[in-house]
Amino acid sequence: MTTLNVNGRDVAVDLPADTPLLWALRDGLHMNGTKFGCGMSLCGACTVHVDGQATRACVTPLSAVAGKKVTTIEAVGDSDVGRRVQQAWIDLDVVQCGYCQSGQIMSATALLAKTPRPSDEDIDAAMSGNICRCGTYVRIRKAIRQAAGMPAEDAA
Repeated sequence: MTTLNVNGRDVAVDLPADTPLLWALRDGLHMNGTKFGCGMSLCGACTVHVDGQATRACVTPLSAVAGKKVTTIEAVGDSDVGRRVQQAWIDLDVVQCGYCQSGQIMSATALLAKTPRPSDEDIDAAMSGNICRCGTYVRIRKAIRQAAGMPAEDAA
């Protein structure tokens, strides 16, 4: 039995300590907002925050998050930065198929929490591990800039 702090509350999961956090969230806690993409930390669909850091849940064992705060897409909008990012995604119609977007939003929120006014290079570096098969990268950058209170139209 492992106790996790997920979205501000302690929850117990009866899974082995080496179980990836992704499966504890999806199968153990029935929180399906965090997506399975590649299972190898390459696509970013499974991104959550662990103590505020964007983290790939598909390769993070439960043992690594015991005693840490895990935030998922279900609660990212509880913070001001998360609300701004989600609103920018809506305002700019970022989503196409939507599968990768929870991970994209989680990475963008972690970036803006750490770097409130990122350069395009900062955005590219923070988002480089998130793949969008629909190619919404231009809208993603514009949404991040909007959430940061920067002109979205300057984004390439």
